[in-house]
Amino acid sequence: MSWLPFLLDVTDTSAASYFPIGLQLIFAAGFVATMIGLSALVGPKRQTSDKLENFASGIESHGDARQPMAVKYFLVAILFVLFDVEVIFFYPYAVNFRSLGWSGFVEVLMFVGFFLIGFTYIIKKGALNWED
Repeated sequence: MSWLPFLLDVTDTSAASYFPIGLQLIFAAGFVATMIGLSALVGPKRQTSDKLENFASGIESHGDARQPMAVKYFLVAILFVLFDVEVIFFYPYAVNFRSLGWSGFVEVLMFVGFFLIGFTYIIKKGALNWED
């Protein structure tokens, strides 16, 4: 047992000092894999029509889940994320607006200008019109 004092040395910061943690992780992963394997081998395997049916919040399903969705939904979701991220960029300016001076003000005006140009482009393309 010559390695035991090495494991108990608290001042050592080498990679070998993480050996107990790695050993515990290996044993934990092995235990989980063993239990899952045993439950798959030993557990009951009764497939009834109720078990094979899709579950959706207790409501009986109807129709096909693979129906095509309108692209407008995804476009609005992407635009929301885009504009939400752009608005987040205003926070650092609001916190540091005095120290940024006039150059920071001009840069924020340019940012708002690009933001408005993109927004008018989206409106002119009809991305936000839901009626076809």
